[in-house]
Amino acid sequence: MTDQELVAQAIAMQEFSYVPYSKFPVGAALLCADGTVFTGCNVENSAYGSTICAERTALLKAVSEGRRSGWTAIAIAGQGEDYCWPCGACRQMLYEFAPDLRVLAARRDGAFQTATLSQLLPHGFGPASLNMGRDT
Repeated sequence: MTDQELVAQAIAMQEFSYVPYSKFPVGAALLCADGTVFTGCNVENSAYGSTICAERTALLKAVSEGRRSGWTAIAIAGQGEDYCWPCGACRQMLYEFAPDLRVLAARRDGAFQTATLSQLLPHGFGPASLNMGRDT
Protein backbone atom coordinates (compact mmCIF):
# COMPACT_ATOMS: atom_id res chain seq x y z
CA MET A 1 0.00 0.00 0.00
CA THR A 2 1.34 3.43 -0.84
CA ASP A 3 1.51 6.29 1.63
CA GLN A 4 -1.07 8.17 -0.46
CA GLU A 5 -3.49 5.22 -0.26
CA LEU A 6 -3.07 5.03 3.52
CA VAL A 7 -3.71 8.78 3.82
CA ALA A 8 -6.81 8.38 1.61
CA GLN A 9 -8.16 5.75 4.01
CA ALA A 10 -7.59 8.10 6.96
CA ILE A 11 -9.36 10.92 5.12
CA ALA A 12 -12.32 8.63 4.35
CA MET A 13 -12.67 7.74 8.05
CA GLN A 14 -13.44 11.36 8.95
CA GLU A 15 -16.97 10.72 7.69
CA PHE A 16 -17.65 8.49 10.71
CA SER A 17 -16.32 10.89 13.36
CA TYR A 18 -18.65 11.95 16.16
CA VAL A 19 -17.60 15.54 16.83
CA PRO A 20 -20.54 17.63 18.11
CA TYR A 21 -18.26 19.78 20.30
CA SER A 22 -15.06 20.47 18.36
CA LYS A 23 -16.58 20.08 14.88
CA PHE A 24 -13.11 18.74 13.90
CA PRO A 25 -13.34 15.25 12.37
CA VAL A 26 -10.16 13.18 12.33
CA GLY A 27 -9.55 9.84 10.67
CA ALA A 28 -6.71 7.36 11.07
CA ALA A 29 -5.46 4.27 9.27
CA LEU A 30 -2.92 1.93 10.90
CA LEU A 31 -0.97 -0.28 8.48
CA CYS A 32 0.46 -3.67 9.42
CA ALA A 33 3.39 -5.36 7.64
CA ASP A 34 1.05 -7.95 6.07
CA GLY A 35 -1.08 -5.20 4.48
CA THR A 36 -3.89 -5.30 7.02
CA VAL A 37 -5.25 -1.83 7.85
CA PHE A 38 -7.11 -0.89 11.02
CA THR A 39 -9.05 2.36 10.75
CA GLY A 40 -10.48 4.74 13.30
CA CYS A 41 -12.17 8.08 13.81
CA ASN A 42 -12.43 10.43 16.75
CA VAL A 43 -15.42 10.03 19.07
CA GLU A 44 -16.17 12.94 21.39
CA ASN A 45 -18.14 12.94 24.61
CA SER A 46 -19.64 15.67 26.76
CA ALA A 47 -17.38 14.35 29.53
CA TYR A 48 -14.33 15.54 27.57
CA GLY A 49 -11.89 13.14 29.23
CA SER A 50 -13.87 10.26 27.74
CA THR A 51 -13.21 11.48 24.20
CA ILE A 52 -11.03 9.18 22.11
CA CYS A 53 -8.83 10.22 19.22
CA ALA A 54 -8.91 8.55 15.80
CA GLU A 55 -5.45 7.02 16.14
CA ARG A 56 -6.27 5.47 19.50
CA THR A 57 -9.47 4.04 18.00
CA ALA A 58 -7.40 2.36 15.26
CA LEU A 59 -4.86 1.16 17.84
CA LEU A 60 -7.55 -0.31 20.09
CA LYS A 61 -9.18 -2.06 17.15
CA ALA A 62 -5.82 -3.62 16.20
CA VAL A 63 -5.07 -4.80 19.73
CA SER A 64 -8.61 -6.10 20.24
CA GLU A 65 -8.17 -8.12 17.04
CA GLY A 66 -4.95 -9.66 18.38
CA ARG A 67 -2.47 -7.43 16.52
CA ARG A 68 0.10 -6.11 19.00
CA SER A 69 3.08 -5.99 16.65
CA GLY A 70 3.96 -5.65 13.01
CA TRP A 71 2.66 -2.12 12.67
CA THR A 72 4.55 -0.15 10.02
CA ALA A 73 2.75 3.18 9.58
CA ILE A 74 -0.21 5.23 10.69
CA ALA A 75 -1.89 8.00 8.72
CA ILE A 76 -3.81 10.69 10.58
CA ALA A 77 -5.97 13.17 8.68
CA GLY A 78 -7.81 16.23 9.96
CA GLN A 79 -9.87 19.01 8.45
CA GLY A 80 -7.39 21.81 9.13
CA GLU A 81 -4.89 23.73 7.07
CA ASP A 82 -2.12 22.34 9.30
CA TYR A 83 -0.80 18.79 9.39
CA CYS A 84 -2.67 16.59 11.86
CA TRP A 85 -0.03 15.17 14.23
CA PRO A 86 -0.99 12.84 17.09
CA CYS A 87 -1.53 14.35 20.53
CA GLY A 88 0.70 13.39 23.46
CA ALA A 89 -1.65 10.68 24.75
CA CYS A 90 -1.78 9.06 21.31
CA ARG A 91 1.99 9.28 20.91
CA GLN A 92 2.42 7.43 24.21
CA MET A 93 -0.20 4.78 23.36
CA LEU A 94 1.38 4.13 19.95
CA TYR A 95 4.90 4.09 21.45
CA GLU A 96 3.83 1.26 23.75
CA PHE A 97 3.53 -1.02 20.73
CA ALA A 98 5.68 0.48 17.95
CA PRO A 99 8.33 3.07 18.92
CA ASP A 100 9.65 3.21 15.34
CA LEU A 101 6.24 3.54 13.68
CA ARG A 102 6.12 5.89 10.68
CA VAL A 103 3.55 8.65 11.21
CA LEU A 104 1.91 10.34 8.22
CA ALA A 105 0.27 13.60 9.31
CA ALA A 106 -2.17 14.84 6.67
CA ARG A 107 -3.98 18.10 6.01
CA ARG A 108 -7.44 18.62 4.56
CA ASP A 109 -6.04 18.72 1.01
CA GLY A 110 -4.34 15.31 1.39
CA ALA A 111 -0.80 16.67 1.58
CA PHE A 112 1.17 15.03 4.38
CA GLN A 113 4.44 15.05 6.27
CA THR A 114 6.21 12.01 7.70
CA ALA A 115 8.14 11.43 10.93
CA THR A 116 8.87 8.42 13.08
CA LEU A 117 7.14 8.07 16.39
CA SER A 118 10.55 8.12 18.09
CA GLN A 119 11.15 11.55 16.56
CA LEU A 120 7.78 12.77 17.86
CA LEU A 121 8.33 11.28 21.32
CA PRO A 122 12.09 11.31 21.98
CA HIS A 123 13.23 9.33 25.01
CA GLY A 124 9.81 7.70 25.16
CA PHE A 125 8.83 5.35 27.96
CA GLY A 126 7.60 1.90 27.02
CA PRO A 127 7.88 -1.80 27.81
CA ALA A 128 11.60 -1.87 27.00
CA SER A 129 12.14 0.84 29.64
CA LEU A 130 10.70 -1.45 32.31
CA ASN A 131 13.38 -4.07 31.64
CA MET A 132 16.33 -1.71 31.92
CA GLY A 133 18.89 -2.93 34.41
CA ARG A 134 17.13 -6.25 34.99
CA ASP A 135 18.10 -9.72 33.97
CA THR A 136 15.25 -11.34 32.09
